[in-house]
Amino acid sequence: MRYSINSNRTILGNLVSRFTQRTPDKATAAPDKMAKVSEKVSTVIDQSNYLSRDLSWLKFNERVLDQARSQQVPLENRTLMERLKFLAISASNLDEFFMIRVGSLYNYLDYHKQRVDYSGLREIPFRKALFSTSQQFFKDQQTVFTEQLLPLFAENGLQLSNYIDLTADEQAEAVNYFDRAIYPTLTPMLYDYTHTFPVLLAKVLIFGVVTQNPDGAGGLQSMRSEDEDDRQRLSFVQIPSNLPRFLSFEREEDGDIRILFLPIEEIIRHNIKKLYRNVELTSVNLFRITRNGDFTLDENDDDEVDFIDEVRQKIKNRRLGRVTRVEVETDGKGGVGSPWMLNLLKKRWEIDDLNIFESATLLDFSAFWQIIGNPEFKDDMPRQHAPVPPLGLGRDKNDNIFDIIKQRDLLLHHPYNNFEPVLQLLEQAAEDPNVLAIKITVYRLAKRSRITEALLKAAENGKHVSVLFEVKARFDEENNIREAQRLQKAGCFVIYGISRFKTHTKLLLVVRNEGSRVVRYAHMATGNYNEDTSKLYTDIGLLTTNEIYTHDISEFFNVITGHSLPNEYQYLITAPRDMREQLLRLIKVEADNAQRGLPSGICIKANSLEDKLVIDALYKASQAGVPIRLIIRSICCLRPKRAGLSENISVRSIVGDFLEHTRIYYFHNNGDAKVYGGSADVMVRSFDRRIESLFFLADPRVKQLAVTILAYNLRDNVNTYELQEDGGFLKCEVPAGSEPFNIHERFFEVTEKEVSDARLFDPTIKPAGIAEIEEEYQEGAERAIANI
Repeated sequence: MRYSINSNRTILGNLVSRFTQRTPDKATAAPDKMAKVSEKVSTVIDQSNYLSRDLSWLKFNERVLDQARSQQVPLENRTLMERLKFLAISASNLDEFFMIRVGSLYNYLDYHKQRVDYSGLREIPFRKALFSTSQQFFKDQQTVFTEQLLPLFAENGLQLSNYIDLTADEQAEAVNYFDRAIYPTLTPMLYDYTHTFPVLLAKVLIFGVVTQNPDGAGGLQSMRSEDEDDRQRLSFVQIPSNLPRFLSFEREEDGDIRILFLPIEEIIRHNIKKLYRNVELTSVNLFRITRNGDFTLDENDDDEVDFIDEVRQKIKNRRLGRVTRVEVETDGKGGVGSPWMLNLLKKRWEIDDLNIFESATLLDFSAFWQIIGNPEFKDDMPRQHAPVPPLGLGRDKNDNIFDIIKQRDLLLHHPYNNFEPVLQLLEQAAEDPNVLAIKITVYRLAKRSRITEALLKAAENGKHVSVLFEVKARFDEENNIREAQRLQKAGCFVIYGISRFKTHTKLLLVVRNEGSRVVRYAHMATGNYNEDTSKLYTDIGLLTTNEIYTHDISEFFNVITGHSLPNEYQYLITAPRDMREQLLRLIKVEADNAQRGLPSGICIKANSLEDKLVIDALYKASQAGVPIRLIIRSICCLRPKRAGLSENISVRSIVGDFLEHTRIYYFHNNGDAKVYGGSADVMVRSFDRRIESLFFLADPRVKQLAVTILAYNLRDNVNTYELQEDGGFLKCEVPAGSEPFNIHERFFEVTEKEVSDARLFDPTIKPAGIAEIEEEYQEGAERAIANI
């Protein structure tokens, strides 16, 4: 079924049959659309010792999409709404991929700059390989939806509907909705010799309408092929993004309620003649574009106002960036409604068939968030487990957070532990008359942020509040500028980032006068100060009054807010100062220990691993005999299990109900493990272009909790995928006779004994009991403090 309108066709087609059509498989698809990777290109990729960053990211999105596929034990209880959620996430991820990663590639292609990918490919052959993989992923998305999810709609009380499926009363309601709410927002934008090409927005649905000019005058003769009818004219109708994607109708059938969801594009398509009265419509073609959203800020010596203006200008430029992808609906037979229109767009935007993604089903699966959020289906989403108190902190409500933190270092593991202690620290600090100052770095905030409100209250109460607000946080720039200016107007000392670097570190310092002395309270974390994402992302945060930490953090704030160069940090490793060098040193120690026959081991949990120098060091450590266990959620450019290179390295990725965001670095150090948490991934940008920090876990109890997190990650057999030498991933299976071990459930149940028993790399040595290691820690901490 095609959606084009001409004298032989009516717009009243069967939408459901269109949605349930199978995506053409690889064997039957047009050869020029498949953009197959040549054998030579495949050979170059296979021979490289590194995996492509961008191809690795697409593999990650495949793992996200896998959560929406056919049910696998032990995920057999995952509901349709959960699976639609992962389909929607994979669609949003792909949008960002074409905005940022593909946009970055075009920054090289459009300006004729050279680029060699980690796979060894130059920019042009790499583009073909990248788009070939992207095209296949796009088809996989459609297959998952049409063959696995859509057939489940009826049994779950919903229907993706077409106009002709509606009753007469429902059709009248749809027409009324169009006339009342949609029609006033629509603006046909003609493109011909008297009208310039309009600005078309990214990530919105657009109708390309081809009409006939009855008098034969005008036309797009300069842009059409010679054999085209010179009476054809093209205009565009953008569907406003602030209108709901679906109009819903409730029906009662045999005592059950069924909800019909009618896509807004079908309502507009049915009524589009109201926009083109007395004009013949040749075809009506739905498409969607993605634009380059990758930009960098130039160094600027002007004041902060100029810097903010520059950020705002870059945000505007993002809306006009070059087109990197066009998604277009097909007629169900492998063709598009108007090849003439599509050819015109390709010439206009300087793209080719690789950039055209043809869909035989619904465009933009992220639209399913509206269905997922429908109140009728709220019970179809699993109830999230209530957070449990951190180990060592009782279940009783604690009214004074200052007293709790003074007792011992407290490691929070979100979302298993509540984010509330961090919020409580800020909110109590804002009201406490003894608090003198609050200093914090902010990268992303919740939409209705309690963090902002606490800082505003603190400023109103006369406390010194310093906030480093990173306004260059991608896609949060406008929100951060708005919140930062609110704080500045309230009297906070606000810094809008550092010109050449993104401030990505997560640090908080509260200074409190406690009579005989001033006590500093600190929070260091792997995740943002965002109470919303803390319920969805796994992160760790450390609350402490340890004077070594607070001294280091004070020095660090002096660096990023003033003009100070500290001699040395004791518990912090920072970037761009020396983080890469410190990590390389720690890796080398493990390699040296292995060569001397001493116990060794490296375990790193991060979002991404891409820095070549660190990868090369890990390869050398592997060759020296160091066992290396990497837990990398998304991008991994290291190639594991290659003979003579990385035989001792294993890489796993955990993708499940929570987004894995924790960063932990473990180095065995001949049994006296060094463990760090922090904001930084193993990436060039983290080491060279960001202000980052890793914090040493000094408290033996806290360190043992971090070891437990790593050990549990290595035990998971439900959410885990193992990276293979060829760059592919294999889904881990629960061994026969074994129980599922799902970390997204087990961390809610972890006990003191399990923490005490956790170990890495050295099963013959059992960690000391919690009481013993706490006593050792207190003695060591007192000695360290005395040396400051």
